[in-house]
Amino acid sequence: MLQRAYATAVEVPQSDLIQQGGDMQSAYGPPPTRDEGSSFAMRTYKPRTPGLRHLRRPINDHLWKGRPFVPLTVARKGQGIGGRNSSGQITVRHRGGGHKRRIRTVDFSRMTPGRQVVERIEYDPGRSAHIALVTEEGTDRKSYIIAAEGMRAGDTVESYRSGIPENLMKSMGGAIDPGMLAARTAWRGNCLPLHMVPIGTTVFNVGSAKERGGVFCRSAGTFATVIAKDEDTSTQAGRFVTVKLQSGEVRKVSKEACATIGVASNANHQHRQLGKAGRKRWLGIRPTVRGLAMNAADHPHGGGRGKSKGNVHPVSPWGMPAKGGYKTRKRSKPNKFVVIARPRNQGKRRKAKQS
Repeated sequence: MLQRAYATAVEVPQSDLIQQGGDMQSAYGPPPTRDEGSSFAMRTYKPRTPGLRHLRRPINDHLWKGRPFVPLTVARKGQGIGGRNSSGQITVRHRGGGHKRRIRTVDFSRMTPGRQVVERIEYDPGRSAHIALVTEEGTDRKSYIIAAEGMRAGDTVESYRSGIPENLMKSMGGAIDPGMLAARTAWRGNCLPLHMVPIGTTVFNVGSAKERGGVFCRSAGTFATVIAKDEDTSTQAGRFVTVKLQSGEVRKVSKEACATIGVASNANHQHRQLGKAGRKRWLGIRPTVRGLAMNAADHPHGGGRGKSKGNVHPVSPWGMPAKGGYKTRKRSKPNKFVVIARPRNQGKRRKAKQS
């Protein structure tokens, strides 16, 4: 592929790079190893225009350059583009305009058994992570799934939510050996029920209940870690698996819920720089006006002479405290699935971690 002359690759150190290893892919073996080193590259451009001076993009040359698989897409149109609900009221501010898009229908549940071959990795304008177009062996049925970091065209993935295949059971001698089962199934891109995932494994697209799709860790670079499992199914605790999210929250999810091994793709998405305001508008995001710059009738911080918000604590346009991790859940109705809540700042500076 011919690279433009004004684009250069800049090496940026990356401390927390998750590497996944393995040998050549076999029937129930690991996917190919792709050692990308201890750094990642961001593409910068010569400042021929002001908008290119600060533009930084992750290098994703492996992405598909053509159109999406149209039968798995839906036209995105209607008043929902502008952040409005069915009655026309704005429920999400600062949304509107942007480039025309088509919504990709992504399979979050992955209930279909059997091996699937990755045809290509695609960009999805509706999410930060990349998606993979996979084809079922035997039926040639295509579907979109969230791609794992390091997944490439030609890889093979499989879902074990419907049960363990018969040939895999025979290879284990007709009985389930947890160690051998994990060694042959817990590989990047495979979808497993959480009770089959070994402790300490990083997963993404994590579900919350049986026969439902993934709801946690679907954005670029996100993952959860399985930290505890109770094998005694006779007790209430035996129905759940404990996972830790990146926010620090520890919660219980159903042991039959789905989880995909690995890390959600496009982990360098957080390091991008758009370079100009117009690129933000292409994404369908409108400007955000500070409350301090509004009139008193439009915001609690508005009005007054000069830059003054009236000696009040920061609040939203509707008077809700805006900082300090203000909790809105009723004390009488705690979330029974949360074991340890995520740490909150509570309006104070966090103490530096002691090394």
